[in-house]
Amino acid sequence: MRIATHNVNGIRAAQRRGFTNWCAARDPDVIALQEVRCPIESLPTEAFGEYHLTYDPGTVAGRNGVAVLTRQAPSAVRSWDATVFALAPGGAGSLVEPVTDLRLARELRSFAGEGRYLEVDLGDAPVTVASVYVPKGDSPLTPRDKATAATALARYERKMAFLAGFARQLVASRRAAARRGREYLVVGDFNIAHTTLDVRNWRSNANTAGFLPVEREWFTSIVSPRTLVDVVRQLHPTASGPYSWWSWRGKAFDSDAGWRIDYQLATPRLARSAVAAGTDKDASYETRISDHAPVVVDYRP
Repeated sequence: MRIATHNVNGIRAAQRRGFTNWCAARDPDVIALQEVRCPIESLPTEAFGEYHLTYDPGTVAGRNGVAVLTRQAPSAVRSWDATVFALAPGGAGSLVEPVTDLRLARELRSFAGEGRYLEVDLGDAPVTVASVYVPKGDSPLTPRDKATAATALARYERKMAFLAGFARQLVASRRAAARRGREYLVVGDFNIAHTTLDVRNWRSNANTAGFLPVEREWFTSIVSPRTLVDVVRQLHPTASGPYSWWSWRGKAFDSDAGWRIDYQLATPRLARSAVAAGTDKDASYETRISDHAPVVVDYRP
């Protein structure tokens, strides 16, 4: 079973840049998407081919939005909000009512309508797959003027609130999946590089959002051999990267000055079944689908 996660940075732009061609070449069984950033009525339905689309667009125009593409229709859908859209291959789309057993942590309630989390029970495997888009946040450690410092602090505190609630949410979702007899896999853009192996220029980014000590400590707290396993790092324990994000600016892409901020975190049994993992970095700057590369893992049946 091949599972991919991709922050597409806008599905309409990604489609123009070759998203469908990538799907055809790699042929994943499941694709989780982040930053879909598209109203339901404007979705490029041709981008999804023979997949079943489940999509939480959120309510923030032009921002966020998470989705999961699957071979078969999910047997259950859970989100933080009531607006979830489902589209069958070649069929008409419809709003679906998520199941109500996903209890939301207090800190996450203000994020509920932003299209940041969606989970589905696969119809053809005993696995629950979740797609998440964590806020980018900001750094209070970077020198700024008074006005921009206040804005940065607010963004930082908002991300910290999200992380506090999401840590508890992950425990609840993992345990709920186990009660249903399912493995749990959460994938997506966490906007955190965990270790020095996950940022090319880690020394100069020590005070940068996404690599702050408190963010890295949070990430350490959610992974362990008994709870959730970083599948790519499990298979590449000493490798730099493989990076999944490069700035559009400068020569970051060409010099591979990237960050690994997109992950697949699996329950231990599922993680042990992983046989191959990595990122599909585009061949050149000009052919980039997004500023993120897909993270792809092959799991044994």
